[in-house]
Amino acid sequence: MYQTLAYLKFLIKSTNQHGVHSPFVYDLLTKCFYNTSKNKDYSILQSYKTSLINSNETINVNDLGEGSKTFKTNSRAVSNIAKTSASLDKSMYLMYRIFDYFKPNIALELGTSLGVATNAMALGHTESEITTIEGCPQTSDFTKNSLCKSLNNVNFLSGHFKDVIPTLTQTHFDFIFFDGHHNKAATIDYFEMLLAKATNNSVFIFDDIYWSKGMTKAWNIIKAHPKVTLSIDTFFWGFVFFRQEQPKQHFKIRV
Repeated sequence: MYQTLAYLKFLIKSTNQHGVHSPFVYDLLTKCFYNTSKNKDYSILQSYKTSLINSNETINVNDLGEGSKTFKTNSRAVSNIAKTSASLDKSMYLMYRIFDYFKPNIALELGTSLGVATNAMALGHTESEITTIEGCPQTSDFTKNSLCKSLNNVNFLSGHFKDVIPTLTQTHFDFIFFDGHHNKAATIDYFEMLLAKATNNSVFIFDDIYWSKGMTKAWNIIKAHPKVTLSIDTFFWGFVFFRQEQPKQHFKIRV
């Protein structure tokens, strides 16, 4: 019910490129968000997702986050996970376009899951060095074994985010995707832990910002942070930027 009401409010307040007066955001929307060109890599992304849906494997999920709203047990069929929690085609293709548009050299993903978004990132910019962290060891091993044959620009790590983040040796990240542990306190903690690794041109994306009232509160706190100069709320993802040349602005954009 909360998500339904939140979405209705979002629709009323949101706009598209015609309601945007920021050249940076207008360019992002028209050349990336709303780019309808078909890319040859889309078939590769779809093929991987289809292979997950058709998989006969089962994994024992050690969920360190807020848990699943769908599954009642930790033993889960890969096909069921892919059908219920893997990225929608629209978000999968958008992630690909985001990497193709920004071309981040060093990227981080918190929450590998089955690697649908990871695959989109890696193919979107093949020169990007991507580190992805998954809390569940068995899920991480499954995804690594599924993708390592086709990807050579992804480093798979397993462990609790709060334990692994301090061990990261990268001095900065051009891109970070926060897609795990959908909890207000945890989301804010990870944001603050990684804030020092943001540069003027970094992009942070937060998944499921309307997952719960707590996640929406976390999103509002993050976008109000003094170092955040620009935020874009697409309902399913929240984008924050740190561009000091940009006046502080917040947008709600329909994608």
